[in-house]
Amino acid sequence: MTLGPVMLDLQGIALEPEERELLRHPLVGSVILFSRNYESPDQLRRLVADIHAIRTPALLVAVDHEGGRVQRFQEGFTRLPAMRAVGHLYDRNRTEGLGTARQLGWLMAAELRAAGIDLSFAPCVDLDYGVSKAIGDRALHAQSAAVGELAVAYMLGMRDAGMAATAKHFPGHGAVVADSHVALPVDRRAWSDIEADLLPYRRLIANGLTAVMAAHVIFEMVDERPASLSPRWIDGVLRTELGFQGAVFADDLTMAGAAAVGDVLVRAELALAAGCDVLPVCNDRVAVLRLLDSPKLSANPVSRMRLARLHGRDVVEWKALRSDPRWQEGFAAARRCLERPELHLEGGRA
Repeated sequence: MTLGPVMLDLQGIALEPEERELLRHPLVGSVILFSRNYESPDQLRRLVADIHAIRTPALLVAVDHEGGRVQRFQEGFTRLPAMRAVGHLYDRNRTEGLGTARQLGWLMAAELRAAGIDLSFAPCVDLDYGVSKAIGDRALHAQSAAVGELAVAYMLGMRDAGMAATAKHFPGHGAVVADSHVALPVDRRAWSDIEADLLPYRRLIANGLTAVMAAHVIFEMVDERPASLSPRWIDGVLRTELGFQGAVFADDLTMAGAAAVGDVLVRAELALAAGCDVLPVCNDRVAVLRLLDSPKLSANPVSRMRLARLHGRDVVEWKALRSDPRWQEGFAAARRCLERPELHLEGGRA
């Protein structure tokens, strides 16, 4: 059985019988976990192993685990700083900033791999324009060149730990005030102003980026549809102009930024037609069931190959990980970032 395009969520800390049946559906290819699915590292490892055992090839298991306010697993995992702290460090000492970015990418990915998780949706490469509360301190920096350098270092750290990186939110969520979780943001900038947001993607793609998550943001000077549902953005800019050949995740299709275009079937069909490979549907089991019952959805053969490259590598036992000098160095780097007084600059930029 191959991996399908639908990514769904789970209700609790263990699989329910109904969920086991859903995960066997050929249109399902991946699972996203949230804080409600976490109790302890041991429980998480059992849950992920249970998910992986259901199918061959194994379903992908993902989580949002950037650090700062976006870290789903807390107790038992290292507390990770918001990425803005790494940008501040880069401003003080470029070499130390890049080294810390790579250490934190490794630390985050290594701890998740110890639990068997395949993917963390990171790094966030939106630029810090000082206007988006949804992004805020999740942004590495205000300058595109700095974000590109730091994101590549972070990606390489993840790769060292056996995890593919997923850059988000393509082509950029940092210049809009509205939060796509609750509204449909519209970016009215000219193309010449948007190009800076693409530079981190160019750098990451040149260094082997494996996955991208597309934003529910309309760039009205480019297309009337959100980027996540836009052939102009996904097939045109990302795949053709930037040369990206990896997997594309739509952002959660239940978010208000996607809901504005129609019901979940319309959103899913538009996302697939635009060139997305994965359709996350979170916190709405009815919507998941509608998609799985639709005769219009199918697994794209090219998408199957892209998704096969996202399985994690190099699982390390938790105790062995904690004794690894790289873990100790990464833990110390995370602590230093958390303990440093935050640098406040005019306009909220790093």
